[in-house]
Amino acid sequence: MNPPAYEYSGLMAEAWDVLRGDTSTWADRFFYLATIQTYGQPVLDVGCGTGRLLLDYMQQGIDIDGVDNSPEMLAICQRKANTLNLAPTIYEQYLEHLALPRRYRTILIPSSTLQLIIEPQTVLQALTRIYHHLLPNGVLVASIMTLWNDGEPLESEWEQTAVREADGVTFRRVARTRFDPISACEHTEDIYQKIIDGKVVAEECHRRSPATRSYTQSQVRALFEHTGFRNIRLFREFTFDEAKPEDRLFTILGHKPSSE
Repeated sequence: MNPPAYEYSGLMAEAWDVLRGDTSTWADRFFYLATIQTYGQPVLDVGCGTGRLLLDYMQQGIDIDGVDNSPEMLAICQRKANTLNLAPTIYEQYLEHLALPRRYRTILIPSSTLQLIIEPQTVLQALTRIYHHLLPNGVLVASIMTLWNDGEPLESEWEQTAVREADGVTFRRVARTRFDPISACEHTEDIYQKIIDGKVVAEECHRRSPATRSYTQSQVRALFEHTGFRNIRLFREFTFDEAKPEDRLFTILGHKPSSE
C-alpha cells in the first residue's frame, strides 16, 4: 500500500491533539489574535490541521477560514467543530496551488508550516498564491524556526506519551531527526504507537526525507521581499519585540501594498 501524498495521516493524525495536550495557553494563540485585532478580518488559517486556532477564533466571533492538505486532519477538525456547534469553512488544498473563492485581510501560517515545503521554487509559488489571496493592505504573518546552528549535534531523539481522556487510550511517539547542513533540511523518522491496556495495538513509522527546511532571518526576509511584500518586520518568538540576530524562533510579518 502506497503512503498518502500528504504527511499528516494515520496514527500521526489520530494522536496529534492528544500528544499536544492543552494548547489554550500557548503564546502563539494570543500573538495571532492580537495580529488579527490589529490588521483585521477576514482571516485565513494556513495549515489549520485539527482546528487548534481556527475553532478557538471562531468561538470568539472571528471571520476565519482554514486550509490544509490532509483530509484526515480536516476530518478531525470537522468532528470537533460539530461538538461545538460550529460550521467552519475549510478547504483541502496545497499551498502552491491555492485557489480560494475570496481574499483575506490577515493570513496566518502558524507552527512553522511554511517550512514543510522543501523545494525553493515551490515555496516561492506558495507565497505567490498566498499573496494573491490577500486584500490590498493585507498582511501575512508566519512563524519560522532556524533548526540548526554551527557546532550543534546533527542528530536528536526524543519521546512523548499521552493518554486520551475520552477512552483511556495511550499514544506514544518516538521521534528521530537528522539535519543536513548542505541542504539546510531536516530528515525525520517518527514511530507512533497506540496502546490499550498496556498492549501496543497499532504502530506506524512515518519517515520524511527531507521533512523540513531551515531558514535564517535574512533568508525568510528575502523570500517575502521577492514575493512583493513590503514593510516587513521580524519579531522575537510570539511577541511584538523586534527579533535579535540570535533568535531562532521568530515570526515574520509582511504587508501587501495598497496599490495592488
